[in-house]
Amino acid sequence: MERIINIHIEKLPEGFYLATSDDVQGLVAQGRTVVETMEIARDVARRLLEAQSGRKKSLKLPPLKKSFDLQLVVAN
Repeated sequence: MERIINIHIEKLPEGFYLATSDDVQGLVAQGRTVVETMEIARDVARRLLEAQSGRKKSLKLPPLKKSFDLQLVVAN
């Protein structure tokens, strides 16, 4: 089932991007571009959620709605 996870992206002084999330404890990802950082963050989130799925106190993430807005990052 697909869920929504809020991600915070920050550009580091070194030029890399850092992704963190208040929704998934321990989610930290770094990449050279926003797209790469988001791909890494998605993989990290999946692994963290799989690891937490066996616990009694699993995360309560909202389900994907039929319609929602999302920002798209493009390079020119």
